[in-house]
Amino acid sequence: MTSQLVIRSSSGTVQIPELGVTIEPGSASEAYVSNVEGVLCRVEEVITMATKWSSNDPGKTELGNQLLDMIDSVRKGESTMTLVIDDPFGNSAIISSRAKRRALSESEACTLKTGILTVDVSPKKCD
Repeated sequence: MTSQLVIRSSSGTVQIPELGVTIEPGSASEAYVSNVEGVLCRVEEVITMATKWSSNDPGKTELGNQLLDMIDSVRKGESTMTLVIDDPFGNSAIISSRAKRRALSESEACTLKTGILTVDVSPKKCD
């Protein structure tokens, strides 16, 4: 596994589709700079904790262990995963020759959580 640079701003949403993982920013979300393995470590920690919490549910435990095995397979270079960062403000990036960059459509950007609290104070007309 090569070590691409991952820059996730406080408004970036991280996804790993193969794992079904989406990490959305919250109001206390902090930016970080890491590499792909660092992102996988963060995800692995959460999955490990959730798997322990669900030890009374064999189905959830099995799923957690399958996801951990998938991460291990990527670490060993036996398989690949896709890392996606969507950031409506464009402040996140994956620095790699293999990374693809594209602008989000307005509808895509509108559906993302930004971790920023906004209040609309414009006058509203009531029907």
